[in-house]
Amino acid sequence: MAEQAIITTTVNLLQDNIQVSAYLAEPKEPGSYPGIVVLQEIFGVNVHIRDVTERIAKLGYVAIAPALFQRTAPGFETGYTPEDIETGRGYAMQTQASELLSDIQLAIDYLKNLPQVKKDSFGCIGFCFGGHVAYLAATLPDIKATASFYGAGITTRTPGGGPPTVTRTREIPGTLYAFFGKEDASIPPEQVDEIEAELEKYKIPHRVFRYDGADHGFFCDLRASYNPKAAADAWEQAKQLFSQLN
Repeated sequence: MAEQAIITTTVNLLQDNIQVSAYLAEPKEPGSYPGIVVLQEIFGVNVHIRDVTERIAKLGYVAIAPALFQRTAPGFETGYTPEDIETGRGYAMQTQASELLSDIQLAIDYLKNLPQVKKDSFGCIGFCFGGHVAYLAATLPDIKATASFYGAGITTRTPGGGPPTVTRTREIPGTLYAFFGKEDASIPPEQVDEIEAELEKYKIPHRVFRYDGADHGFFCDLRASYNPKAAADAWEQAKQLFSQLN
């Protein structure tokens, strides 16, 4: 299928006293499209996340990437130096699961109000920090398909404290695909096994992908850890996952 021409813009999502910036990409052609929420790495809604948002829109979805650090670092985006990683981790540590879920629901509700978006076909995709947050977002009733890329800490913590995010697996109403690199030191294989076991235990429709030779961040072509083979396969799997929303 040919890629669609798209329109991109930055929008502000308003709720009570909170204003969350978000990057929106949508097909130019009028139609009725599923909505996908794109969840950032610790580096903000940067050029990579905007590129992913655009790639998804070109496939025939309305994609939105909310700024998950809006409360502590409005407008934050950065690259991938050691200093950038340290800064981004600091902001990630200040997030709260309840606020993240509220902001993601805010993005979903925004999409619901767009005339070209189907009201009952939503998915999410997240990377790194956003991969963990995607596992959280998968528990939202509106989310029918989730792609979680190398989300560290799912079995050991949750943003802001409390039981590990994996303990919420039973709440997932849709399908979840999880993607991991076998060389990723931040996510030991036993943690991947634990995630898969919980998904199986609660009979959540799922697939777990483990890529040989792939490290953390293997999907991002701006990082030294980019693995073209693993990234290409994961993208095809994610496309297949989201096709069920059509």
